[in-house]
Amino acid sequence: MVKYGLLFPGQGAQTAGMGKQLYETEAAARWVFDKANEVLGRDITKLCFEGSEDELRTTANSQPAIFTVSIATLNVLLEKAKGSPVGEEGREIFSPEDIKEIGLLAMGLSLGEPTALVATGAMSFEEGLKFVDSRGRFMDEASRKNEGKMSCIIGLDLAKVEELCTGIGCQVANLNCPGQVVISGHASKVELASDLAKEQGAKRAIMLKVSGAFHSELMADAKEKLQVVLDETEIKEPAIDFISNIDAEVTTDPGKIKENLANQLDNRTLWEASVKKAVSMGVTDYLEIGPGGVLAGLLKKIDKKLNITSLHTTEDIKSLFLDPSEDEGTEVQESEEISIQESE
Repeated sequence: MVKYGLLFPGQGAQTAGMGKQLYETEAAARWVFDKANEVLGRDITKLCFEGSEDELRTTANSQPAIFTVSIATLNVLLEKAKGSPVGEEGREIFSPEDIKEIGLLAMGLSLGEPTALVATGAMSFEEGLKFVDSRGRFMDEASRKNEGKMSCIIGLDLAKVEELCTGIGCQVANLNCPGQVVISGHASKVELASDLAKEQGAKRAIMLKVSGAFHSELMADAKEKLQVVLDETEIKEPAIDFISNIDAEVTTDPGKIKENLANQLDNRTLWEASVKKAVSMGVTDYLEIGPGGVLAGLLKKIDKKLNITSLHTTEDIKSLFLDPSEDEGTEVQESEEISIQESE
């Protein structure tokens, strides 16, 4: 069996109705959604299936919702790979041994990072969900306290963008793929930096549809609160390689993982460098597990030779295990849209 790099999306991947088809067709997905409702004491299932785009865009809603959908998708994937139910009666979720059968490594973009940690067995599903729920609430509170924005600068050298940010007082937030630099900070400063970037030769400066200045100093309050949660969260050594997008390195020490999860809130993420690290380890086949298809677009911009499959539905997952001779020859065409992580 082919083994993959397992990728998990960040905030901005949410779509109305996400996960509904999996819930209706797969017991392995239903267990995850039902358990999420129980753990959080609110109807995450209804939020994912019936929530409006505006409701799902709210940071406090989108983060636990995307996390839940991603883990539900992974649970179905691992059950299909195993050929029998995962977990045990009353706890129908995958184990670290299951993940070893299909995964070479795991990583996630920002919010996707705690999802990846649950995938590797470093965090339990319940603890991961509670952590993500707290993360979303704290970031939402920080966003309401300080009006911030994020902008994607396209076609301007990183050094020039950093110079602009230093002079104006905002920060580089995401280095997701070649030619794109996402900046973050106070709304007026990000707007000014975007205008100046275009004057200095940037092809485009796209204001992102986000509720706050993620990965900037405006998230300091959220980071402080999250650190308290992390101190009470059990993290184990991952069962497969895990790459942190704070330093783009394989990270196995639980203490270092906690440190990176906290620092992620007010520091830049290194997604492009993380993917290149995985490639340097010989990983060429990847699965994007969860809603949206942003990561597939980013990977193709980082290295066109990489193979990436996005999994959203039962049909997506089943097709992964088809014998090539049974394949009907459907081609996957790369989108011409600019692949931008819309949020964090």
